[in-house]
Amino acid sequence: MDAILLQTLNGLDKGSAYALIALGLTLIFGTLGVVNFAHGALFMIGAFCAVTVSRILNLSYETVDPTKTDFLGNPLKVKTPYLEGWFGPEFGGALIDWSVPLAIIFAIPIMVFVGFAMERGLIKHFYKRPHADQILVTFGLAIVLQEVVKYFYGANPIPTPAPDALKGSADLGVLIGLDPNAVIYPVWRLVYFGFAALIVGAVFAFLQFTTFGMVVRAGMADRETVGLLGINIDRRFTIMFGIAAAVAGLAGVMYTPINSPNYHMGMDFLVLSFVVVVVGGMGSLPGAVLAGFLLGILESFASMNEVKSILPGIDQIIIYMVAIIILLTRPRGLMGRKGVMED
Repeated sequence: MDAILLQTLNGLDKGSAYALIALGLTLIFGTLGVVNFAHGALFMIGAFCAVTVSRILNLSYETVDPTKTDFLGNPLKVKTPYLEGWFGPEFGGALIDWSVPLAIIFAIPIMVFVGFAMERGLIKHFYKRPHADQILVTFGLAIVLQEVVKYFYGANPIPTPAPDALKGSADLGVLIGLDPNAVIYPVWRLVYFGFAALIVGAVFAFLQFTTFGMVVRAGMADRETVGLLGINIDRRFTIMFGIAAAVAGLAGVMYTPINSPNYHMGMDFLVLSFVVVVVGGMGSLPGAVLAGFLLGILESFASMNEVKSILPGIDQIIIYMVAIIILLTRPRGLMGRKGVMED
């Protein structure tokens, strides 16, 4: 029971990242009909927003501390963060400690701007072009963004820790009646799952219960008719591109304590996220979320030693095997609209 619960939690953790990236991909494909291979780069940019905020908050100045000396007896220079000098060690230190959650405030406008610039500057010129052209140009854009990040931040992963209060692990087994220490799970991974559920719920609520969202859903179903009603659907779709970029960026921000940001992390998630979208159904938002969590759980159980001893390497191919089966039996995906991916 404890092993099953632990693997389920691992699957939900992986599925959270898959679902958030796939949700943004599906928003773009469902509204604009664009296959955006640069979406993984948006996840990476969000992660490096967190890195940037952490570096800014840790900017320091040097002072001489007469109470500390080197082996020759000379006073040592110590670095004091500006925030601690301005606001005191307690409040300033707390701001530095909570740099990752605070990066959300910084990342939202940055990611929306990046999304707007990407859509208006490049992708709008490929709306009526074949999907192959869209894939080539957005994949090229992803490589460019990746190399830009590599130039400014280097090739090595950059550790970005979670706040001290959210480090460590929680004993979840005790909460459901299992023995103490039976199910120990990192607190930040639980936070990430809760954050992903909040973002997914917010996106669905926005599309379902706001006038803007209703118009967007109508435009996804019949763009031409909505345009004939005098509604500037293109502007709304551009805004949705910005929202999709923000969703991917926020997923990257909160993922930094789990996996230290590096310049190729976007590519690592991109292929898996497209598999998630295809399995869930191209253009289906509920399908993207469902497939993200489902495939995350399957991958987690496939990584168990008991399973790998019977089927070596199954954890590396399980997601692709599921995708092949789905495409052969139901080309539209689990929850895809009829006619999509069936031509």
